[in-house]
Amino acid sequence: MEPKIQTSSQKKTILVVAVITFLLLIGLIIGVFFLARSDTEVTGQVRDIFIIILAMESLLIGFALIILVIQLALLSNLLQNEIKPILDSTKETIRTVKGTSQFISEKAVNPIVTIGGFLAGGKKLIELIGFIRKEK
Repeated sequence: MEPKIQTSSQKKTILVVAVITFLLLIGLIIGVFFLARSDTEVTGQVRDIFIIILAMESLLIGFALIILVIQLALLSNLLQNEIKPILDSTKETIRTVKGTSQFISEKAVNPIVTIGGFLAGGKKLIELIGFIRKEK
């Protein structure tokens, strides 16, 4: 397996994500440092704001999970009610084609090949006896 070669746009995207992550980490460290130095009233207000933000984020994640479960149910329904009948129909068609090809092989192709073999053998026999000259 060959290693993937990154394009310049992929490298730029990785660099931008790394820089943003680094800046957020530095900002978090500076914020914690200043909160530790400030009075308890400011720290309490910041804590309350973060609790509210985390609660809203939890509601958003819950809503996304509900949508995900609904989509999975719809996918399951699609697989059972639409794709499975199509696959069953396809299997039946394949069985029919297989049966038809076996029938044609037994009733048409084999007799024709057999007759052709007898005719070729008869022609060769007549050529060997000398009634017909070989074509050059």
